[in-house]
Amino acid sequence: MQEERKIQQDILSKFGITELNSMQNLAIKAIDENPNVVLLSPTGTGKTLAFLLPLLTRLDYQLKQVQALIIVPSRELAIQIENVARDMGSGFKINSVYGGRPANKDRKDLKSPPAILIGTPGRVADHIRNGALDTGFITTLILDEYDKSLEVGFEDEMMEIYKSLKQLEKKMLTSATQKVKIPTFLELTNPKRLSFLKNEESKLEVKIIVSQGENKLTEIKQLLQNLGNKRGIVFCNLKESIELVSESLKEINLKHDVFHGSLEQPERERSLIKFKNGSQRVLLSTDLAARGIDVADLDYIIHYELPPKEHEFVHRNGRTARMKSDGVAYVLKWKDEESPLFLQQYPEVELLEKPKKAEIEWVSLHISGGRVHKISKGDIVGLFIKVGGLAKEDLGQIELKSDSAFIAVPKAKAQGLISKLNNTRLKSKKVRISIYN
Repeated sequence: MQEERKIQQDILSKFGITELNSMQNLAIKAIDENPNVVLLSPTGTGKTLAFLLPLLTRLDYQLKQVQALIIVPSRELAIQIENVARDMGSGFKINSVYGGRPANKDRKDLKSPPAILIGTPGRVADHIRNGALDTGFITTLILDEYDKSLEVGFEDEMMEIYKSLKQLEKKMLTSATQKVKIPTFLELTNPKRLSFLKNEESKLEVKIIVSQGENKLTEIKQLLQNLGNKRGIVFCNLKESIELVSESLKEINLKHDVFHGSLEQPERERSLIKFKNGSQRVLLSTDLAARGIDVADLDYIIHYELPPKEHEFVHRNGRTARMKSDGVAYVLKWKDEESPLFLQQYPEVELLEKPKKAEIEWVSLHISGGRVHKISKGDIVGLFIKVGGLAKEDLGQIELKSDSAFIAVPKAKAQGLISKLNNTRLKSKKVRISIYN
C-alpha cells in the first residue's frame, strides 16, 4: 500500500498536482473495493485520473496482453485518455484505436498488445471480429462517458464487445449526466454509485441575447468582437450552421477554427491543438466538443443554436465554469423564437458595443520531435526560454505527442524564435521549428 501511494504521488507530481480532489479520492476507494462502480461527476472534475490511478495497480507487468479496455464515444476522447495515460509514465504499453485512423496502424500496435487499450465501440468491435484483438486476458472494462457509448447506433457494438469479455472482474462506468438507463446486458450487479452532480459548485452565468434577425449573424459577430481575446466555443447543431457562421466571421477578419464530425481526423486534431494551446481563441463546433475533450479555462460558450434536449444544454455549459471557476453561457435567440422551459429562468440582456482593446495575437509552432525522441515539456520550456530568450509569460501551452510537439507563442515573436531555434538540438534530436497553420 505504501508503494502504491508513492507511485501515485510520483504520477501526480508529473501533472503538477499536489493532492487529489474529494471526488477522485472517493472514486479510487470505490474502485479498489467494488467490482462494479458508476461514477457521475461534472465535466472537468478529473474523472480520467480517478479511474486510471487505481487501474494501474491492477495490471501485471509480466503479462504481455491487453488487460484493460476503455471504451469511449469519440476519437478525441480516446486520444485525450491515451495522452494522459502515457504522461503518467507507468511503463505499461498504451494504445488507442478509433475510426478515422488507418486500420493497419491499429493492427501493427495490437501485434505487440498494449496493457491498456482505449477505443471507440465500432473500431474495437471490428478488431475483435477480425481476430486482431485478443480479449481473453481483459479483466477490467471502463466505459467513459457511457451515456454516449450506449446511445442507439452504438449499442449493438457494445453488446458484441461485452459478450467477448469472458474474464471480467471489474466494470466501471463514468458520465456527466444521470439521465441514461444502463442496459441489462452489462450485468452491473449492485454497483457502487457515486454522484457529484449536485455537489459541485458552479459559478456559471447564463445570459440570453435576443436577435432581431432569424439568422442571428449580426449578434454573433458583435458578441465575439465584444469578447475580444477571451477563449470560448460557439455551439451549432449542424455542420451547415458552422459554415454559415464561419463565412460571416471571415467577413470581419475574426480568427476562428471549426470542429465537426465531417472533418478528416488531421483537420480535427489541428483545430483542437491550436484551440487548446490558446493560439486560436474561438472554436465553432457541433456537440462533438460538448464533452470528452480536455480544454481547460474557457471563459464562455455560446449557443448559436439551442440543442433539442436540456441535458445536452447542460453538457455544453459544462465546458466553462469548470472546477468552481467563473464562466458565461450566452444563448442567441431570435425574437420570434419560443423558449424551451429550461431556458425561461434566465435573464435577457442587451448586447452593447464595447470599445476594442489592443490584444496579443498568438500562433502555434510545430516542433519536429516528441516523446519517442525522449523529449519532455521541460526540455521545450528550456529551449524557448534559455536559448530562444522568450519571457516566461510569453510561453503558451505545450502539447507533446509521440513524434512532434506544439507550442503557442505571441505572433510578433514567432519568426524571431524560428530563426534562433530552427535546426537546434533537443536531447539528441535536431528539430525543425515552423509555423503550424
